[in-house]
Amino acid sequence: MTKAKKEEALRILEETYPEAKAELVFSNPYEMLVATILSAQCTDKQVNKVTPAVFERYPDPVSMAAAKEEDLYQMVKSCGFKSKARNIIAACRKIRDEHDGKVPDNMEALTALPGVGRKTANVVLYNAFGIPAFAVDTHVFRVSNRIGLCKAETVEETERQMTKLIPRGKWGNAHHWLIWHGRRVCKAQRPLCEECSLKGICESARK
Repeated sequence: MTKAKKEEALRILEETYPEAKAELVFSNPYEMLVATILSAQCTDKQVNKVTPAVFERYPDPVSMAAAKEEDLYQMVKSCGFKSKARNIIAACRKIRDEHDGKVPDNMEALTALPGVGRKTANVVLYNAFGIPAFAVDTHVFRVSNRIGLCKAETVEETERQMTKLIPRGKWGNAHHWLIWHGRRVCKAQRPLCEECSLKGICESARK
């Protein structure tokens, strides 16, 4: 796909999903961090069901740092692995002890937290702090490569190619356009190609 076609595809996505935003419910960086850790291999809808009670009981990193793993796990087990509860508590202890109880706002410090990889850190940086970042989750990886916006075999290479293609000021928005497109149209097993606004451009649709 030519650079001009890629730019056209991004323009179409922007026009198709002007309201695209994070679907996790949060009100501060701490809540965004916890919700994002819980969202790994779990739907945002399910995470949003459990987090209100979690944040009522543990309203900040300091209170979460004092939580018992089994207590937290019982509240979040519908979101998957017990390791999520363990990592959330460990991350909050590190935030309490090393960052004065405040979620850090840089990649190096965030990825040093237990359970926080580059994708989670990018989600927090953009959504909680407004810092330009491009997070690559399963939807972004699949859609970016399927459309032809990039040709990458890894999440890291996808991020590198996409941040080179997309203007820095639109990194966060583009992440949400691709997620919304992946959830609503460009689905993993059965993409709805006939309904797709990109069917005239998409490399996979043409095949």
